[in-house]
Amino acid sequence: MSLTEARFHDLVDATQENLEEIFDNCDLDVDLENSAGVLTVKFENGKALIFSRQAPLLQLWLAAPDGGFHFDYDEKLSMWKCDKNDELLSEMVENLTKEHAGVELEFDEI
Repeated sequence: MSLTEARFHDLVDATQENLEEIFDNCDLDVDLENSAGVLTVKFENGKALIFSRQAPLLQLWLAAPDGGFHFDYDEKLSMWKCDKNDELLSEMVENLTKEHAGVELEFDEI
């Protein structure tokens, strides 16, 4: 089953909402901004994670201090998977949060 644009937007919306909820409900001091389909998570140290949708490619992009990553939705896994190294978005965000904020959070819901 190929991903439709409508389903893609629903999946990105749900992913961004889940990310916001996880960061809102943790003890980290982060600034969250969601505008025009772009979610920015800024940590206390000024480093940021920026999640944006790329509708023409049906991809979710993550800009991080370490570079940019592109994720395709894997229908079998029901998860976002990096198109370069097959790392799951949830794993990457967990690692980046630990690296840049020093805190371990679980992102199984994204």
